Amino acid sequence: MKKRAHFMEHQPPILTPHALSGRVIILLVGSYLVFGAAFAIASPQAATETLLKQAGTYESQRNNSAAEQAYLKALRLAPDNPEILKRLGVLCLRENRFQRSIEMFQRILSSHSDYPEANFYLGFSYYALNDFTHAIESFRRELATKHPRPRCRYYLALAYASEGQAGKATAQLNEMVAENPKDADALYQLARLHMNAAFDMVKKLKSLDPDSFQMHALMAEIYSNEQNYTWAIKEYQAALRKRPGATGLHYALGIAYWATGHYVPARSEFLKALKESPDSPLINFYLGAIAVHQGLYQQSVPYLEKAQKSLARMMPVHMLLGQSYEELNELQKAEAQLLLATHLEPDAPRPHYLLAQVYRKLHKTQESQREMASYGRLRQGQQQKALEKAQNVRQLEKGPGADAPGGPSAESTPQ
Repeated sequence: MKKRAHFMEHQPPILTPHALSGRVIILLVGSYLVFGAAFAIASPQAATETLLKQAGTYESQRNNSAAEQAYLKALRLAPDNPEILKRLGVLCLRENRFQRSIEMFQRILSSHSDYPEANFYLGFSYYALNDFTHAIESFRRELATKHPRPRCRYYLALAYASEGQAGKATAQLNEMVAENPKDADALYQLARLHMNAAFDMVKKLKSLDPDSFQMHALMAEIYSNEQNYTWAIKEYQAALRKRPGATGLHYALGIAYWATGHYVPARSEFLKALKESPDSPLINFYLGAIAVHQGLYQQSVPYLEKAQKSLARMMPVHMLLGQSYEELNELQKAEAQLLLATHLEPDAPRPHYLLAQVYRKLHKTQESQREMASYGRLRQGQQQKALEKAQNVRQLEKGPGADAPGGPSAESTPQ
């Protein structure tokens, strides 16, 4: 009996059809609970990804309405998904629905304070509404993240400028230029800021006394920078009447006379400037150049010899000095100066012509012919370039007018 009992204890249970059916049902129910739960988890995620792809396709087709509906459906499946909120916010921003975009980005930041680009787009939304205080706060938070939006600093500068904080705007733009000296947008905004500041100072200066020495001197510099030398001369003359002993103005007035081809008054002003600064290489150069123009080669040489000590890389100094030596029949000195001029500017025709004259006087026929050939070739190339430039100008003048305004600008579209 003990053996039988022992045997029975190790026998497998007998499964009747009824018992088998129950066991299968239990297994099926268990499997459903396991795999059904996994399917229930995976299905919303897959559906969300599908909706995001659809929204992206609609946006590429510029069907913003359909894209928005896809995003809203995705949000119902994942209400707090920051990427869905961000894409929907950007879509609203693109449609100039700034209050709605602000709502989207604020929802993201309430639970993800450093979510990529959320602070930037929030700041841009505020910037578009001229709420520069909140825009500045958002842009600064974006810059504090690990990977801020590349153009965030640019828009922060614009917001500072719009808020009247020119100093802070300039600091941000200077930092951008330091990182990328070829950033044309940053350079343009810096130029605008400095120009506006300059105009403000001119207005203040003019309000003090429109006929002051300072006002005339400043206007003279402005006209000179614009190459409006006729008006620059008038303003420099007025400034000197107000303050005859002002240093630096005689040189500037001499340059204005020189630029307009009035060499006699230019020489007079340069001589006065030379008394203020006897060793100035530029003043000596201009006096030497005027003397060459007037055919006074005995006078030109001392000025040009003094100028070349500091302007050794300036081709016209050597060319004019070589011409002066050639006219004074100091041919060896002339040859040395003109050879140097041709080396400094190989494409300049004039030094080759003068050098050919020197070689002719030295009875170096082959060298003279060679230099004349170089002169002819370079002169022809120079004329061809001038012709092409004139043709391009005429073509531009005949071209269509400027594009109609209204397109997106750097200040209205985030980059």
